[in-house]
Amino acid sequence: MLWFLIACFIPAFVVSYCATAMMKRIAPRIGLVDQPVGVKAHSTHTKVTPLGGGIGIYLGFLVPVIVAQLAALWVTANPEMMEWMPAEIASHLEGVLTRSKTMWAIILGGSVFVIMGLLDDLTSLPWLPRLLVQFLVASALVAGGIRATVFVTQPWVGMVLTVLWIVLLTNSLNFLDNMDGLSAGIGLIASVLFAIVMLTSVSEPRWLVGGALLVLAGSLAGFLWHNWHPASIFMGDSGSMFIGLMLASLTILGTFYDPALSSQHVMLAPLCVLAVPLYDLTTVIVIRLSKGQSPFHPDKNHFSHRLVALGLSRKHAVQTVHLTTLTTGLGALLLYWLPGWAGALLVIALVVCVLAIITILEKAGRRQNGD
Repeated sequence: MLWFLIACFIPAFVVSYCATAMMKRIAPRIGLVDQPVGVKAHSTHTKVTPLGGGIGIYLGFLVPVIVAQLAALWVTANPEMMEWMPAEIASHLEGVLTRSKTMWAIILGGSVFVIMGLLDDLTSLPWLPRLLVQFLVASALVAGGIRATVFVTQPWVGMVLTVLWIVLLTNSLNFLDNMDGLSAGIGLIASVLFAIVMLTSVSEPRWLVGGALLVLAGSLAGFLWHNWHPASIFMGDSGSMFIGLMLASLTILGTFYDPALSSQHVMLAPLCVLAVPLYDLTTVIVIRLSKGQSPFHPDKNHFSHRLVALGLSRKHAVQTVHLTTLTTGLGALLLYWLPGWAGALLVIALVVCVLAIITILEKAGRRQNGD
C-alpha cells in the first residue's frame, strides 16, 4: 500500500510544483494577474498577484494519470510484467483500465472548466453563462453513467441529485477561494479523507478512485507550496472549479455505499467531509439574496472573512476553517466503524454542532462589521 501512496502522490506533487512555478513567470506576461480590490470585494490581498495556479493543479493531475494509463496498457500488453506487480493490484488492472474511460470523461469535463476559468480570470465572464456551462458539463457526465445511488426506484432522482451535487460543489470550492491556501487546503483535506475511505474502509479497495484522489491531493500539495500565506500565485477560477468538479465526480464514482457492509448510513460520508464548504456556500447565497444581490456577487460574508472580523489573522482564519473541515471529515471516517443508524446519528449531531459553532462565530463577525 505504501508504494501505491507514493506512486500516486509524489509525481503529482512534483509536476504541480514545477508547473505552478512556471505559471508564476508566464501569467504576468499574458495579463493573467489578480489586481488588489476594494473593501467590498471577495478577496483580501493587497498586491498584484499572478493567477494561473489552477494550470499547475490541472497538469499535476493530468500528467500522472496519462503516465499511469500508458504504463497500465504496457503492462497488460506484456503479461510477464504482471509478476512484478502486487497481487492485489494486478488482479484489478483490467477492471481499472475498463473504468478509466469514465475517468477520462471526468477529466474532459474538468478541462472545460479549466478553459472557462482561464477565460473568466482574463475577461470576467458573466455568472449566468458560467453556471449554464457547469450544468451542461454535469448533465453530460450524468448521461455518461456517473450518477449517485440514492435508494429510490426512479432513476431520474439520482440523476438530478448528481447534477446538483456537481454544480454545488464546484461553486462551493470556487466561493471559498478568497484567502491564501483556503480552497486548496480544503480540497487537500477532502481528497485525502476520501482516499482513506476508498482504500481502507470498504470491503475491497477501490484502486482507481482512491488513486485518483491521491493524485489530486498531490497536485494540490504542490500548488499549496506556492500558495500558502503569503501566496506568490493564486489558482484562479480555473483551479477552484477543477477541484470542485473532481471531488464531486470522484465521490459519485467511488460509491461510498458498500453492499458488503449492509450500512446505508455511510452514504452520508461525502456530506460530512464537505459539510463546511457546503454550509458556507449556502449561507453566503442566502445573505446575498436577502440583500437583493446576485448569488455570485463577491463580498466578505464567508466564514473566513467573519473570523478575520473577529480579530484573527488571515493565516489563522484559514487554519481554523481547515480544522473545522477536518473535524467533520473525521466524522465521515467514523461512520464506517459504527453499525446502524444510532451511531450515525451521533456523527450527524457532531457535524451539526460544528456548523452551529460556525453560525455563532459568523453572527459575531457580522456584528463586528456592523452588518
